[in-house]
Formats: sequence, C-alpha cells, structure tokens
Amino acid sequence: MKPEVIQQAVQDFWTKRGEQRDNQEDSGRAGGEARANGHIKGFEDAVKQIFLDCGIPEGDIRTGRPYLPGYYRVRKQWDLVVLYKEVLVAALEFKSQVGSVGKNFNNRFEEALGSATDLAAAQKKNGPFGAVPPWLGYVFVLEETEETEKSNRQSHALFETDPTFKGMSYTQRYQEMISRFVGENVYDIGWFITTQRVEDGSITYKEPLPTATARTLHVAIEGRVKLVKAMLGE
Repeated sequence: MKPEVIQQAVQDFWTKRGEQRDNQEDSGRAGGEARANGHIKGFEDAVKQIFLDCGIPEGDIRTGRPYLPGYYRVRKQWDLVVLYKEVLVAALEFKSQVGSVGKNFNNRFEEALGSATDLAAAQKKNGPFGAVPPWLGYVFVLEETEETEKSNRQSHALFETDPTFKGMSYTQRYQEMISRFVGENVYDIGWFITTQRVEDGSITYKEPLPTATARTLHVAIEGRVKLVKAMLGE
C-alpha cells in the first residue's frame, strides 16, 4: 500500500468526521461525528483494493457491515468480509478513537476481543466455515493527543497486574493490545495508525507498531489469498 493511499485515507477520515459532525443537529455531541461509520471508509477502500489486486472478484468483497454467525450470540456484523468460492477468506473490523480515550479504551478492547472469540467459538463448536479456518484482521485509527501520549497511566488493581503495562500511555496500551491479539491468534493481523490535525491545518499519521503497518497487512493478505486458492486447488 503506497504512502499516498494511506495519507488519502487519513485525510478522508478527518473530512468525513467533520461532515458528519456538521450534519448532526447536536453538532457532534454525544458521538455524532462517528455515528455513521463513514469516516473509516477510506481505510476500508484501501484494504478492499488489496484483495482486488490479489484477484478476488469485487462481488466477493462484502462491505456495509455484513453478518457472520456467532456462538454466544446468533450473529455479528463485520465491517469487511471477503468470500471466494464459498470460502471465508477474511473478516476485518475497522475501529477508531477520537477524544475521550480514557472513557472508551476498555470498550474498544472488549468489543475487539468479544467479536473475535465469538466467531472462533462458532467455528469450533458448529464449523460454519468448513475446513478452512477463519482469518481475522483488526484495523484501528487513534487520534494522537496529549491524553493518548501521556505516560504513567494508573495500572493498579486489587491483585498484581501485568508489569508490562506499568507506565504505558494509551497509545502504548493499544499497541500492546494489538500485539497480544496477533501473538495469541485472537486476530491474524492488525493495522494500527495514529493521526492528528496540527496547528497549521495539516494532517499527519504514524504507524508506531512495526508488526501492524499497512505493509505487514498487505503482505499478510497476499499470503492468505494464495493459501485459500491453493487449498481450492488453484
């Protein structure tokens, strides 16, 4: 994925958030900017293009939050689902956090963990996806602010916590979360981006986690598509 593609997705992210905010009667209060989820579409389109470049027909790439079966609940919406000859090639979640990270960090974690473990349980117990196991991706866009970068967040509990988290900022906690998701096979691949609007009006982005970049995602998708096609005898 070329840097200019990522930059355009980041630009669209901020533009669409602004449009959604302006279109809300409450001017974005109570989460108005993110209600429609359209602010993340630039990233969805960029990832969709990788699958197209790998030879997946466009009709096999489902957006618009299609459903996949669950186990603890009957079904769950995913942001992007890729099928090929009735095989589930991939399912990806696209999430973001702009402001109020302290209030919403745990919600984002629990959503991500719940979605992946529910689908994994469905496959283990009921096998809806057949012989080819599901392959999951998690894309997360975080606004970079003083709050997200502040170190030495509280980490105490009634019992001893993992010392890895001591002193971490929210940005670092998100990175650790995604690293552990992939390392423990909760998700198969991640993409973590931080972005900010600076005072001169420009928009920047970073990919601070080397194992969860656009490049690693691209390579992983290519490998997954090749694997599925090989399993199908192509």
